[in-house]
Amino acid sequence: MSFRHALLALLSEGPKYGLQLRQEFEAGTGEVWPLNVGQVYTTLQRLERDGLAESDDATDAGPQKAFRITDAGAAELDGWLRTPPDMTSPPRDELVIKVLVAMRVSGVDVRDLVQVHRRHLVELMQQYTRLKEDAGADEIGLALVVDAELFRLDAVIRWLDAVDGRIKRLPVPMPVPVAKVRSTPDRLRRRVGMRR
Repeated sequence: MSFRHALLALLSEGPKYGLQLRQEFEAGTGEVWPLNVGQVYTTLQRLERDGLAESDDATDAGPQKAFRITDAGAAELDGWLRTPPDMTSPPRDELVIKVLVAMRVSGVDVRDLVQVHRRHLVELMQQYTRLKEDAGADEIGLALVVDAELFRLDAVIRWLDAVDGRIKRLPVPMPVPVAKVRSTPDRLRRRVGMRR
């Protein structure tokens, strides 16, 4: 997540103070991502340094210093909003790495490991579902964040189910050759026509 762009979006509504930006960011995201006020002011200083935001009095610091977006900041925000995130390479997902490592460790029941993680993710989905049910009708930010997390967790559970199915179909447990592990990202990019 680009916190600097989130601040630019809030500033695009009009001049705001640091504490106000923190409160509006947390409220707009359903208070799922709490912020340290120091992070807000550090980011505002960088935005000001980069010419993307400005304050009424550059020498005055603290909670009463109002910031506003500049034309360059508005252009930066627009460009960020319209640019798709780079998803050409799979992210380094800790769970994927755990499963790949577990396949190489003797004595580890990978199918059992998969089920442990699957149960945990189902419990998380239940917690998020309860959170969504308890949310007010006007808490759209929270609802969107929870929906995104539920979809993400559902995808991970489906992946774990696929892992379980693949392992179940193996004739005998086989360690993954080191050469294939090292070349997998490049092979994946070539197969789907991606470039670095």
